[in-house]
Amino acid sequence: MANENEPVVEMLFRNGTLTVVGIILSFSLTFLSQWAQNPVPWTLADLPTMILLAAGIITQGSSLVLFLRHDSLRRRIYDKAAKLFLGGLAMTVAGTFLAIVVDFIKLVT
Repeated sequence: MANENEPVVEMLFRNGTLTVVGIILSFSLTFLSQWAQNPVPWTLADLPTMILLAAGIITQGSSLVLFLRHDSLRRRIYDKAAKLFLGGLAMTVAGTFLAIVVDFIKLVT
């Protein structure tokens, strides 16, 4: 049960955050889709990239689910979702850079 004195997040602020999370998640999914269509053949070296991208996207999606709940206006829930999203974003960014590095190495060699 929620504490009546628990701090809350303004709905307008939460709605803006929801928009950002949705846009970043769609960019992440688009990158994954484009990377999957890359003409360079996949090898075992691509597995860490795939794991990072998939984990990041799943984590971002989980944070979106938390942000969409009614109780996400409670500060504790909002902060948890925000940390989850930032973690997912970090994994996705790492996976993106790893994909670029691995593809570059494959093209050079």
